Amino acid sequence: MPSLFSPFNLKRITLRNRIAASPMCQYQAQDGFLNEWHKTHYTMLARGGVGLLVVEATAVSPEGRITPGDAGLWSDAQVEGFASVAQSIKSNGAVPGIQLGHAGRKAGCTPPWEGGAPLAKTDPQAWQPVAPSALSYMPESPHLPIAMTLTDIQRTQQNFADAARRAYEAGFEWLELHFAHGFLGQSFLSQHSNRRTDHYGGSLENRARFLLETVTAVRNVWPNDLPLTIRLGVTEFDNGTEHSFSEALQVLRWLKSLGVDLVDVGLALSTPAEQVPWGPNFMLPYAKCVRAETGLAVGTSWLISNAKDADAFIRDEQVDVVFLARSLLANPHWPFQAARDLEVKHAEVVLPTPYAFWLQNWTC
Repeated sequence: MPSLFSPFNLKRITLRNRIAASPMCQYQAQDGFLNEWHKTHYTMLARGGVGLLVVEATAVSPEGRITPGDAGLWSDAQVEGFASVAQSIKSNGAVPGIQLGHAGRKAGCTPPWEGGAPLAKTDPQAWQPVAPSALSYMPESPHLPIAMTLTDIQRTQQNFADAARRAYEAGFEWLELHFAHGFLGQSFLSQHSNRRTDHYGGSLENRARFLLETVTAVRNVWPNDLPLTIRLGVTEFDNGTEHSFSEALQVLRWLKSLGVDLVDVGLALSTPAEQVPWGPNFMLPYAKCVRAETGLAVGTSWLISNAKDADAFIRDEQVDVVFLARSLLANPHWPFQAARDLEVKHAEVVLPTPYAFWLQNWTC
């Protein structure tokens, strides 16, 4: 029976345990380039003992950034910084992963601690966001995206493929495409944000087309023996919750047939009106259903913080991997504390020797 500290195999990759660091935006990059902040941050998380560490949402194009401080892989010149981070993650025992994304109509904003509002049009850093349709995320907001042309769509899909190639060149061994949180992929899928009348809008097959074509483009450049995964917002917490979830299940079946190996079950956040039922472990029922209905390997996050709960989710085969975010920011050595809580012997399974030697028999 698998447990939180069992290895997990996917393609040729083996995670040392089922604990994953979820991609967490830092908004500390300059023109997409990583710096010492990122190197220190990711080295710290890897030394903490996670099995998988997914680097933050990384924009595939400049206009795909959420904020001016987003990481980016739209240029070959950016590969070197990511390579340094990937090597540090791997040398500290975790599998280096990366999340590639495009913010769509949510692009061009300030960081959350500055309000997360759209950049003023007079701001020299501001840019024009693009989306499936010319619909603002916030009702009646002047931050109006331009509807993408077919050329724009094809170029963006190529941007994803090019960024995936660069991620592999940088040494990443696990790839996640960000199709959640109301960003570009999710906004193509959602009827709230997609009002197109061409073959990218209307029916579910049409609304899913951008996701399916993007995965195909990435699959053509990403090695077949490395995990290709996605984060998908599987339900819109509104009056159509059950309908949007059933649609997501079908999309995931299509994606699986195209070579997706695992889904990080997330939130849609397609509109600010969604009534998300925030609470501990609230996405687990959806993740369990996705796993049973699609046959995909599954992970999820969102307010998972208790080690015994996380272990039970693995043992009960509700998920294959548990993604943590704020819990790891609060305590990068959460895996060590979890091992103690679960009475897993030998601290070295989650700690480097210079830490494990002093802590495994610590009694004072």
